[in-house]
Amino acid sequence: MNKGSFHIERLVVGTLATNCYIVTDPKSHKAIIIDPGDDAQYIIDHVTAQAAHPVMILATHGHFDHVLSSGELQVAYGIPFRMHDKDNFLLDSMNASASHFLHRSVIEQKPKVSTSLVDGEHIHVGDNDLTVMHTEGHTPGSICLYHAAGTILFSGDTIFAQGDTGRTDFSYADSGKLAGSVKIILSLPDDTKILSGHGDDTTVLREKCFHSGKGELLWH
Repeated sequence: MNKGSFHIERLVVGTLATNCYIVTDPKSHKAIIIDPGDDAQYIIDHVTAQAAHPVMILATHGHFDHVLSSGELQVAYGIPFRMHDKDNFLLDSMNASASHFLHRSVIEQKPKVSTSLVDGEHIHVGDNDLTVMHTEGHTPGSICLYHAAGTILFSGDTIFAQGDTGRTDFSYADSGKLAGSVKIILSLPDDTKILSGHGDDTTVLREKCFHSGKGELLWH
């Protein structure tokens, strides 16, 4: 997939079918890996096939199914792992959560956060950049990554296709804040392509059919 001047490859990884994205600048071959939720060797194989040079691992939030192979990749490439610091507490329970949901022992190396992602920060990849958007609600530290030049948004679990949004039945989640985050996303240009943490891609225009102007679900 090419959008703007990025090359984007989506890999579906892990038991929970998380969308991991390898985002590569075609000129420099520098790449970032977004939400490596499992299957480190599978991700490495695809990075190698692209002749890409990863410079950073980014997590849209701290749930285990989005970070499970981050530690392995961090060691393999010697690169920073970054996410919003409000989700750091989720890394402490990463293995316990994975064991509970996957019913297996988890041996993967725990990632170490290098520096926190900050709302409004620009992540540079070659001549391109992604803007960090703090979109809390599903988790306190949920973020999206927006490529304005290519009108593309990596939304993590904040918003999905067909009017769905991230769960808010966790003790640390906040449905009101999530609705506000969705409203911000729906204020982006209509042709913005949304690449979410699970499932198919969608667009802002398409999702406006399912959401009210306040960012609240019309159904579901």
